Amino acid sequence: MTTTATRPTARLRLAAAIALLSAATFAFAAEVGLVKTSKGEVSITRAGAKLPGPVGTKLEAADVLSTGADGAVGITMADGSLLSIGPNSVLSLDAFAFDPTTFEGKFDSTLSKGTLAVVSGKVAKQSPEAMKVRTPAAVLGVRGTEFVVFVDG
Repeated sequence: MTTTATRPTARLRLAAAIALLSAATFAFAAEVGLVKTSKGEVSITRAGAKLPGPVGTKLEAADVLSTGADGAVGITMADGSLLSIGPNSVLSLDAFAFDPTTFEGKFDSTLSKGTLAVVSGKVAKQSPEAMKVRTPAAVLGVRGTEFVVFVDG
């Protein structure tokens, strides 16, 4: 039997749970990926500031990842895409959106120089035209699940 004294407490708990869930959803929405491996010189340029790129760094849309001569970085995106960026590379995460319920979204990036290996995730599997990699010479529309891009720079 529920008493009137416990109903407000239960409602308060429910409201708190909803607030926490909403905050967690908002935090996830800002995070588009995560640095899983980092070796050598790896940096992230975000809103004009240059940051280090150690393992565990959360990535946001519009981040630009750069590696030095001894650098390499492995990234897991929110849709499960796996990116591996080699030495002397610059990759811009131009746009990323992902709905974990429908798997719909958009993933646009630009490789200015260097090497990028990709295993595409749910965005490209749901809608292959939703993932693009730009280079100075071409725009690649993803049709397969694995590919490597090299830009001499």
